[in-house]
Amino acid sequence: MTPFEIRMKSYLHFCMVEKGLSANSLASYRLDLERLAKFTRGAEPSSVTLEILRSHLDALRGEKMSNRSIARHIATIRGFFQFLNDEGCMMANPAELLAAPKVGASLPKYLSEQRVDRLLTAPKPDSSTGVRDRAMLDLLYATGVRVSELISLRMADLDSAAGTLRVTGKGAKQRIVPVGRQALRSVDDYVNGERPALLKGRPSPYLFVTARGNCMTRQGFWKLLRVHGKSAGIFQNLSPHVLRHTFATHLLEGGADLRSLQTMLGHSDIGTTQIYTHVLKSRLEQTVTQHHPRASRGRQSLSGQKATEQG
Repeated sequence: MTPFEIRMKSYLHFCMVEKGLSANSLASYRLDLERLAKFTRGAEPSSVTLEILRSHLDALRGEKMSNRSIARHIATIRGFFQFLNDEGCMMANPAELLAAPKVGASLPKYLSEQRVDRLLTAPKPDSSTGVRDRAMLDLLYATGVRVSELISLRMADLDSAAGTLRVTGKGAKQRIVPVGRQALRSVDDYVNGERPALLKGRPSPYLFVTARGNCMTRQGFWKLLRVHGKSAGIFQNLSPHVLRHTFATHLLEGGADLRSLQTMLGHSDIGTTQIYTHVLKSRLEQTVTQHHPRASRGRQSLSGQKATEQG
């Protein structure tokens, strides 16, 4: 094991134990640091300078890495060297002066209510997996949970009588999310009828299981989502996170306040939740432009005025 790998292992252990990062975040950190280790040929991190880091980022740009990915890469490197600095392994953090590229804020993609309806009714109700899939989709749209949170749900996390779901999110933080009646009915149909059929007497603490009696995986859910998306005529802009965005957008459209939405989504920072206000603003502007008579006249008058001035 190289000196770099030893330091990297310590940092990832710190992120897992002290910061409580998810397995997905740890995997991303590991990949970023492995790229840096390969570039520096496993050298001792204390010998890595700002110039070396800049050369590494230039190499990533040469590989056509996006600005968003490079910004994430820089954040990983900064955290790594700051950890080593705090541990006394380095005198300073060489990544502090790295300039992150500007990343334009992209609005979250979401589905219309009509598309959601088609997607939720796509699973076949005459099969055990179809009933299970309908329950998963209904619950995902009703609560806005992340796919990692959905597949890790346990039977004890659902309180049908109270209409709530206990969700374990990032950093092992738990939150209580209300569940609508339609989703509760779908989950109850699955739990009382088709879940035992899938398990065939095998024990499992997990709410959603496969035909083999195992816990549903992220890849498994992605696969079933694509299948049902095609059945619903949705071939683009469909992912578990798009359903999460759809939940948030539709909730705000219905009059929910931002703080309540933040709690339900499990965002630690209200700034993360505020992106959905931009979605509503963009949609309202589009609605006014398309349907308000003076909005369209204003554009025509302005274009006519410019044509007159140019003439």
